[in-house]
Amino acid sequence: MTQIPIVDMPPRDPRPGWNRSRIIFLAVSLVSVVALLAWSREVLLPFVMASIIAYVLTPLVDSFEKRRVPRAVAILVVYALTGLGLYLTIAGAAPRVYDETVKLTKEMPALADALATKWGPRLERRVQGLLERVGPDADDQPSEPTPAIQVTPGPNGSFAVTLGSGVDIVQQSENRWRIEPRPAQAGKFRVSALLKQGLHETFKYAKQNALDLIKLGQTVVSRVTRGIFLTVMTLMLAGYMMHTRDNIMGFLRSLPPPRARPAFDRLMHRMDRGLSGVVRGQLLICLVNGILSAIGFWLFGLKYWPILAIIAAVMSLIPIFGSILSTIPAVLIGLTQDTWTAVWVLIWIVGIHQVEANILNPNIIGVAAKIHPVLVVFALLVGEHFFGLWGALLAVPVLSLGQSLFQHFRFESMPDVTPDSLFPDARATPSSKPTG
Repeated sequence: MTQIPIVDMPPRDPRPGWNRSRIIFLAVSLVSVVALLAWSREVLLPFVMASIIAYVLTPLVDSFEKRRVPRAVAILVVYALTGLGLYLTIAGAAPRVYDETVKLTKEMPALADALATKWGPRLERRVQGLLERVGPDADDQPSEPTPAIQVTPGPNGSFAVTLGSGVDIVQQSENRWRIEPRPAQAGKFRVSALLKQGLHETFKYAKQNALDLIKLGQTVVSRVTRGIFLTVMTLMLAGYMMHTRDNIMGFLRSLPPPRARPAFDRLMHRMDRGLSGVVRGQLLICLVNGILSAIGFWLFGLKYWPILAIIAAVMSLIPIFGSILSTIPAVLIGLTQDTWTAVWVLIWIVGIHQVEANILNPNIIGVAAKIHPVLVVFALLVGEHFFGLWGALLAVPVLSLGQSLFQHFRFESMPDVTPDSLFPDARATPSSKPTG
């Protein structure tokens, strides 16, 4: 019987590094995941929103777990408290907001007429002054009107035909032209007439197309029903993510080799630090912005202040542009009441943004989560262009993740870069785990 010789295999490295098999596997997996996300991008919104909800509510769940509450029960308690808070807020504010909305809808034509009557003449004088300055005869003195057609004999028996300002030459064929009078102009441009006519035509169009509006209402109802279904699914996904977050993080941490896991922990900490500012911090700033706006609008007697305060809070989710857009309706409503009301409202809004920029952002969001304003504007424009409103809302969190990745590989891979302020001794003790 022939014996097969036993060959001693070399011992397996208990701490494998970035070998070829691991790199190929992770690269193929990454390409597959990106392709899957691109293929299913139309249905990714519930998963994205579930991830944001889970990220926002996880600290509350952790606080209950520290009190020896099981995680599943803690998630249900957090959902119940959040839902109760939203219900009490909506139940307390909804009647007033509904009344103000109905009142605003009824009084919108009158407000537009008042705005056009009060401020239209002032704008009209400015516009007419600009038109007179840029007109072709602005610097000329009034003179006698020139004739429409003037024929002047030439020295060699020819005739020169000069056309005035009241006729046009229209070519009918290759060798045939027609002279016709120019249509009379409707009159000077009037800002007040533009405002009034535009608003009245809008309401007239709405009355004449009532059937289409009913169809629009049916579409809205179907969209609302689908929205309720997606909301329930999103909450279920968020709850499952919070319940299995240890397994998710353990799986992600198992992808790099053991010797690279401290760097992976530092990357997770950087990403959490950035997202905690642009997600949790921004939501808190929106709440503070809405409360301060409501207080100021109420003190100055601004009409429809509950609606305008809600608009200011919601629009604060979009950095830079949201604050500008929410200021416009508040100032316009103030102009329909009194000039000083609009001025004080504008001053109050500017003061809120100063408090937000100099106090709230540094202390709530933190210095580490700050992103250069140019990058913020670029991300907002790109997100809105490709994905609409949701793209604008999610642009800054995605930018924060990208910045965290860039900073991580910058500090981890480039030896000549100043040590990271997050982990000053990262190179001195590469095996140390992140704290905080």
